Amino acid sequence: MRDLIKIEYLTNAEIEGLMSLAQEYKNGKKSNFSNHHCALMFFENSTRTMFSFECALNKLGAYSYIFDNAKSSILKGEEIFDTINNLCAIGISTFITRTAKEGFIDELKKLEFYKPINFINAGEGKSSHPTQALLDYFTMKEKLKDVKNKKIVIVGDIKHSRVAKSNIKLLSKMGANLVLCAPKYFTEEIDGAEYVPNLNEALLGADVVMCLRIQKERLNEEVSIQDYIKNYQINSVNMPKDAILMHPGPVNRDVEISNELINSKYGRTILNQAENGVYVRMAVLDSVFKGDEA
Repeated sequence: MRDLIKIEYLTNAEIEGLMSLAQEYKNGKKSNFSNHHCALMFFENSTRTMFSFECALNKLGAYSYIFDNAKSSILKGEEIFDTINNLCAIGISTFITRTAKEGFIDELKKLEFYKPINFINAGEGKSSHPTQALLDYFTMKEKLKDVKNKKIVIVGDIKHSRVAKSNIKLLSKMGANLVLCAPKYFTEEIDGAEYVPNLNEALLGADVVMCLRIQKERLNEEVSIQDYIKNYQINSVNMPKDAILMHPGPVNRDVEISNELINSKYGRTILNQAENGVYVRMAVLDSVFKGDEA
């Protein structure tokens, strides 16, 4: 595996291989990739993904470099290709990128760089966040053993969510029954999932409830937060008793999930997701590094 660009580029066997490797790292596996140098190029804000990747790199013994766009030559007019090509010449071989631009890595992969380099997608536009989908799947497997025929309900701002898009692609591959629930202004037709607008109806028989943040930074129109809370907030009244509560973060407390529910036993799985993100990203980096060495 030379790159991780999109979930749909992975086979089921490759996904399960990453799950097995992530479990090995969670069980204490050690590796040393001290000959690998990686740049974290985040053009959008991040907490969990950025720190998770950096923690994973440190645990693997690789070198990490934080690219600060605000202090870079891009602000002097340098093209992103030239920036990456120069960093490649300096000795960085793996680029972990987050950007609002759709198809960012696919476009770069068509270009000829100074040396062979690897790309890992840490979030791209509104369509793709493969490592989040992988860590969510790892967490579900940990809790449910298998997602086949399990009902997974995704609630919230689906239209603007790259997390939802990557999760739907991965989970539908694995045979899950996917239900999307959102107000009309947050909906988008997506293959492999059923749309149910009524929250109580959508939650019936759910094995997993995954909430999504309202992405105000991607909205062009005004939305009523109070209307959303009234009709789509997950709380102690409507949360299915035996279901798992998930959220990719950051959570807006008392908006998509009630404060009371986050502070209950259900909120622990959200922290499990953050913890598992390190092991899953270690597995991804391991695979990419070994693919680079092959």
